[in-house]
Amino acid sequence: MNKKNLATVTIVAAAVAAYFFRENAPGDHPGSAQADPPRGAAIVQVAMPATLSETARMGQRAFDAKCASCHGADAAGQKGVAPPLIHKIYEPGHHADMSFLMAAQRGVRSHHWPFGDMPPVEGVTDADVKMIVRYIREVQQVNGIF
Repeated sequence: MNKKNLATVTIVAAAVAAYFFRENAPGDHPGSAQADPPRGAAIVQVAMPATLSETARMGQRAFDAKCASCHGADAAGQKGVAPPLIHKIYEPGHHADMSFLMAAQRGVRSHHWPFGDMPPVEGVTDADVKMIVRYIREVQQVNGIF
């Protein structure tokens, strides 16, 4: 390849690379998504069921009282705070219902997410957790988790 062709190829490659990086870099250009949502922003979008069973409705109230401050509204998680529970990681085949009970009672060491360890949940009963799990499972199902 002669010097003229090499220079042309180099210039074209540099232009393509510059265009790619400009279009894919976070920023304020039109069509750009916010690159880094603020702390506390929902991590996932959650579709809610049209109706919940009575047990799940009670679980939703318990979740809102004991869990939502960390795991967010509708269990969507909060950036920089806690993970979403409406996520494939928490499907029954990977995190059985008992794992939620154990996490509430004993806390849990961080193992899937970079949020740190979860402490035990004060003032939540086994019955509360069972209703919370029913709520989470019904919402997961609507969101195609299982």
